Amino acid sequence: MSELTSIRIPGHHIALHGLTQGSGPLVIFCHGFPGLAYSWRQQMQVVADAGFCALALDMRGYGQSDRPEHFSAYHVENQIADLQAVLHELGETKAVFVGHDFGANLVWSLAARHPEIVAGVVGVSVPFGYALGDNAIQPTKMFAEIGADHFFHMHYFQTVGPADRELSQHSRLFLTRLFWALSAEGNLLNWTQYPSEGTGYLDVLAEPDYPLPWPWLSEKDMDFYVNEYERCGQENAFTGGLNSYRVADINWQLEQAYADKNITVPAAFISGSEDPVLKLMTNNALDIMQQRVPDLRINRIIKNAGHFVQQEQAAAFNDSLLIFLSTLKIS
Repeated sequence: MSELTSIRIPGHHIALHGLTQGSGPLVIFCHGFPGLAYSWRQQMQVVADAGFCALALDMRGYGQSDRPEHFSAYHVENQIADLQAVLHELGETKAVFVGHDFGANLVWSLAARHPEIVAGVVGVSVPFGYALGDNAIQPTKMFAEIGADHFFHMHYFQTVGPADRELSQHSRLFLTRLFWALSAEGNLLNWTQYPSEGTGYLDVLAEPDYPLPWPWLSEKDMDFYVNEYERCGQENAFTGGLNSYRVADINWQLEQAYADKNITVPAAFISGSEDPVLKLMTNNALDIMQQRVPDLRINRIIKNAGHFVQQEQAAAFNDSLLIFLSTLKIS
C-alpha cells in the first residue's frame, strides 16, 4: 500500500491510505469492526490497475484517524459527513463506495440519502435494510431482552468500560480468536450456553484450530492490526470500534426518516457462504434487498468464505468487484 496521507476536516482528522495509479473514477473503501484501511490491502492495487483511483479509509475511531471519546460522535450522520468531507477535500463530486460490516451499513445509508454523490455502491456482508431490522423495536431494548436469557455481545458492548478493558488488555488474543471465529473454517460457540453475568467476549470465542499463518492472514498481518489498534494504548484500543455498537439507538432514530428510501444507484452485494451474518438473516432478506435495490447488478455469495470475504477469497471477490465497476459509466 502507498504511503499514508491524511486530511483534516473541521473538528476531526481522517487518515487515508490510497493508491493513485490511473486516472479513472474514485473508489472509496470503508471497513467495519474489527477492520482497518489495511483490510482492503488485496483490493487496492487491483482496482488501481483497472484504471480507478483506489482509496481506503481508517474510519472514525480506528487506526490513524481520530478517535472521539464519547460514543455519540459515531452516529451515522457524522460518519456520512466524514465521507462527504473526503470528497470535498479531494475535489471530487462523486465516487463508488464499497463498505464491509459497519462500513456496509454506512455506504447503503449514504446511497439512500445522497445518491447524487454515489456513482455506485457495494455492500459487503450486510445487505441493504438488514441493519434496520424491525423499525418498531429499539435496538438496545432487543439486545437487553436477549441478554436476559444468555450472553449476547451486542448487549455486553453497550456498557462503556467492561468490554473496552477486556478486549484491549488482550488485543492479539481477541483479534486472533475473532478473525478465526468469523472465518469460513472457524465456528462461533453457542452463546446460549453462557450466562450474561460473569461472561466476557473472550469466553465465547474459541481458540483457532491451528495457529497463524492462515491461508488468508499472516503473522505480519496480525502484527499490523495489533499495532494499529494499540496506537492509543492498551486501555481503550477497541473503544472506537465498540462505539459503533453503542450508537445503535441513535442510528435507529436517525434512520427512521429514511426507512422507506430505496437504493436507486447501481449496486452490488457480495458475501461469503459461511458468513455468520448471512446465516442469521431471515430467509427473505436477500429477496427484500433485490426489491429495494432495483439496479442490483451483482448479487454474489462466494464459497469457502466467512465474514472477511474480501480477505479470505480475494481473487473471487476482486473478480466480482471489477465486473461491477466495469458496468459503471462514470465521467
